[in-house]
Amino acid sequence: MERRVNKLVDPSYVKAALALFIILICISPKLYSQNDIPFAEGKQYTIGEITVTGNTQFNEQTVIAYTGLKSGDVLYLPGDKISQVIKKLWDIGLFSDINLYVTRIDGDVVDLQLEVQEVPSLNEVTVTGIKEKKGEELIKDNKLTKGTKVNENLIKTTKNFIENKYREQGFLNSKVNITTRKIEDTTGAQKVDMLVTVDKKDRVKIDKIVFEGNEQLSDAKLRKQMKKTKQKNFLRFWKRSKYIEDNYDEDKTKLIDKYKEKGFRDARIVSDTLIRDGDDLITLKLDIEEGDKYYFGDINFLGNTVYNDRFLASRLGIEKGDVYNGVLFKERIAKEGDPDADDLTNLYQNTGYLFSSINPVEVNVQNDTIDFEIRITEGKLAYFDRITVEGNDKTNDRVIYRLLRTRPGNRYSRQAVMTTVRELGQTGWFNPEALNPEFLNPDQYNGTIDINYNVEEQGASQIELSGGYGGGGFVGTLGLSFNNFSIQNIFNKEAYRPLPMGDGQKFSLRAQASTYYQTYSASLSEPWLGGRKPVNFQLSFSHSISYLTSYGTGRLDVDKDRRFLITGGSIGLSKRLNWPDNYFYLSNAVSFQHFDLKNYNTGLFTFGNGSSENLAYTIGISRNQGDLNPIFPRSGSNFSLTAKLTPPYSAFNGVDYKQLREDRATAVENQDATALAEIDQKRFDWLEYYKIKFSGQWFTSLIGDLVLSSKTEFGFLGAYNGDRGIPPFERFFLGGDGLAGYALDGREVIRLRGYPNQSVVPTDREFDSSLDSNDGATIYNKFEFELRYPVVLKPSASIYGLIFAEGGASFDNFRNYNPFLLNRSAGAGIRIFMPAFGLLGIDFGYGFDPIPGTVGGANGWETHFIIGQNF
Repeated sequence: MERRVNKLVDPSYVKAALALFIILICISPKLYSQNDIPFAEGKQYTIGEITVTGNTQFNEQTVIAYTGLKSGDVLYLPGDKISQVIKKLWDIGLFSDINLYVTRIDGDVVDLQLEVQEVPSLNEVTVTGIKEKKGEELIKDNKLTKGTKVNENLIKTTKNFIENKYREQGFLNSKVNITTRKIEDTTGAQKVDMLVTVDKKDRVKIDKIVFEGNEQLSDAKLRKQMKKTKQKNFLRFWKRSKYIEDNYDEDKTKLIDKYKEKGFRDARIVSDTLIRDGDDLITLKLDIEEGDKYYFGDINFLGNTVYNDRFLASRLGIEKGDVYNGVLFKERIAKEGDPDADDLTNLYQNTGYLFSSINPVEVNVQNDTIDFEIRITEGKLAYFDRITVEGNDKTNDRVIYRLLRTRPGNRYSRQAVMTTVRELGQTGWFNPEALNPEFLNPDQYNGTIDINYNVEEQGASQIELSGGYGGGGFVGTLGLSFNNFSIQNIFNKEAYRPLPMGDGQKFSLRAQASTYYQTYSASLSEPWLGGRKPVNFQLSFSHSISYLTSYGTGRLDVDKDRRFLITGGSIGLSKRLNWPDNYFYLSNAVSFQHFDLKNYNTGLFTFGNGSSENLAYTIGISRNQGDLNPIFPRSGSNFSLTAKLTPPYSAFNGVDYKQLREDRATAVENQDATALAEIDQKRFDWLEYYKIKFSGQWFTSLIGDLVLSSKTEFGFLGAYNGDRGIPPFERFFLGGDGLAGYALDGREVIRLRGYPNQSVVPTDREFDSSLDSNDGATIYNKFEFELRYPVVLKPSASIYGLIFAEGGASFDNFRNYNPFLLNRSAGAGIRIFMPAFGLLGIDFGYGFDPIPGTVGGANGWETHFIIGQNF
C-alpha cells in the first residue's frame, strides 16, 4: 500500500522569503531605460557611448574612469558587472545619488548615461555654545577641514563624538545640533557651511552613592575607596561631586581591590545602576557580592635556578596563613610603573634576565585556603649590544655616553636604564619630559638587546639682568651662567654658536653693585675631571666691598672711608659612590677668605680696624635620588650632611684664651673700646669653628601631577675652645626670601616666608644684651611643606603653582633649644623656569607669629620675590 505524506509550508517561511525578495529589489543596482527603450534582460551587449549627467564638479572623463567602464566593453544587462560598478562608485564616498540609464540600443550596442549627485564639500565650520578655543579643538579632533565631504555619516559621527566627549566629563544631558547650509560657488562645486551648536547644560552631580550586599566593609569605607567619585556633602567643599564615567569605572576597580586586600578574592560588583533624581542629580546604586574570606596556603616556586626557594620566599614577603591580599600579591610579583620596586620581576630584570617571566597560578582552593605556584621562566641572560643617542645637536656624544649607566657588553638592567634617564634629565641640558629610551632588536637566541636614547635639547645658559630700589639705593645685577659650557673651545672661533658649548662644564659670572656695596664672583665646574670618572672639580673666586651706612635727613648716607673688604676662593672635588648605593656622593672642598676691616665698627665686629683669615675644609655626603625632571620632581628624595671645619689653632698656637676672655670681660665692664678691639683681633685673627648642617627633602606624588614636597633643615655652629668663643662670621640668618644679597662672609641665609628678610633672630636671645638683634644665630631648624601643581612643563618654560606651610626658629645655644618653638607661616606662590633666565617666582606668605623681640600679634602678610634659588 502506498503511503503519501503531504508537507504543508510554514507561513513564517513564506513571509521571510517575501521580505528577503523585497530587500534584494531595494538594494539592487538602479538600471533604467529612458523613454521605455526595450532591451532583453540577461543579454550580452557591447558598450557604445557613455555620458555623465548630474551635479558634480568632476569632469565627465574622471567620473567614467571611476566606473572602470569604457566603450567596447562587453557586459550583460543587467548583470554582476553593473552591480560592481555602482558599488564601486558608492564606496569612494563622493556621490550621494547614483543612477544608470540605457539611452539607446542599436542591435547589440548599447549607450549608457550615468547620473550622479555629488556629496557637498565642507566650506566653513562654526561652533557655538562653548569657548572659541574649545570649539577649535573639536574641529581638529573631528578633522572638519575645508574640503571634507559632508554626508550623513560625517554629521552623525561628529554629533556622537561631541556628545560622548562631554558626557565623559559629567555633562550627561549635553545636546549637539548640526545643521548645514548650501552656498553658491562660481565653479559649480557643491559646498556647505556647517553650524555645530553645543549645549553642555549643567554637570550632573551625585546626590547619593548607595551600596547593597556589603557586610564586611561599611558604606563609609567603600565610599572612601572611591577617590574621584563622591556624593554631595556640604562639608567637602574642595572636591565637587560631579559624575565622570571614566573616573567611576576606575573607582569601581579600586573598590574591588580593597576587598581583595582584605582577603575577599571573589568580591565583585553584581550590578551598578545610575538612577536619575532630576535633571542634574543622580544616584549610583552598587550591588556587591563579597564572597568568602581567604588565606594564603602553600606558595611553591617552579622553574627557578638562579635564586633558591628560600631567597625568593623572603623577597616575596608572604607566608602561609596570611590573609589573602590580591593587590599586595600582584605588587610583590611585579609593581607596574615603579622600576625601583622590591618585587620579583625587578629582581630578575635588574640582574640581566630580560626575557624572564613570572606567572602566579592558583593550583588548589580548599575551603578558605588558596595554594599557589609561582612559575618562573628565567630565560637566557641578556646583555646590552648597541647603545645609541639621537637628538643631541649641541652636546658632544662623548659627554652623553660617559653619563650612561648602560654600556655595550654589560648585563641588562632595568634599573640602569631608568637611572640613566633620570640622570640625563637632571643635567638640565635636555627636556626631561621628552626623554624616551627605545628598546630595539631583542634577541632571545643570542641574549642581546639594543637601546636608543632619544633626547631633546633645551637652552642651557641663563642670564640674570635686574635692577631695583632697595635698602635706600639702586641695586643692579648682571649674571651669566653657562651650563654645558666648553672651556677647551674657548679659543676656537668656529665653536661660538654663540658660545662654545657641549662639554658639560658650568661657568658662571656675576656682578652686583649699589651705592653702598659691590660684589663680583666667578665659578667653574667640571663634572668629569680627566674625562674618565665622574669626579666633579669646582673652582670659585669672589670679591666684595661694602661701606658703612646710616640714615640721616631722610636719606641713606654712605661713608666710603669705612669699609669691609672680603676676598676669597675655594677649590673642591666630589665623587659618586657605589656604596651603600650609587646615589651617594662624597664631596670635599678647601676654602680661604680674607676679611679686611677699616673703621667698620658694627654689631659683633668690635675690631673695626683689622683683619681675619678663614681657612676651612668642608666634607659632605649626600644622596640624590631625584626624579628625572629637576625642575618639577614628582618622586625621589635628596639628603645632605656637611661639616665645615677649621684647624684647631687654639690647641697649638700658645695663646691663653682663658685669660683673653677675662680681659675681655674687664674691657666690656670698663667700656674700653680700644682694649676690646685689640682682644677680639687676637681672638679672631684666624677663625676657629666647626659648622654642621643637615638637609632632607622628599617628593611624593599624591594624585596625578599634584606633588607634595616635604623638607627639613638643621644647622649648628660651634667652637672647639669655649674660651675663644664662636666668631662673628659663618652665622645663620633666618627669615624672608632666602637671598643672601651681597653678604659673602660665610653667613647662611635661610628662607622663611611670611617674615622680613633675616628678621627671625634667636628666640632665646636677651635683647638688652651686647648682641645686636641682626647678628645671626648659631643654631637653627626649619620644616617646610609645599603642595605643587604644574601649569605647563615645556622646554621653553616650566610653570607651577604652590601652596606652602612652614616653620623655623634660631637659637644662640643648645641650652634653650626647642625644635617645636617655631615661627610659623603659610601662603601661596608661583614658579616660572625659563632656560635663558633660570628660576623666577613670587610668594605671598602670612606670618602667624610676631617677630622675636617685638611686641604685637602676627607679623601678617609679606611678599617675596624669588630669583635663581633651588627648586
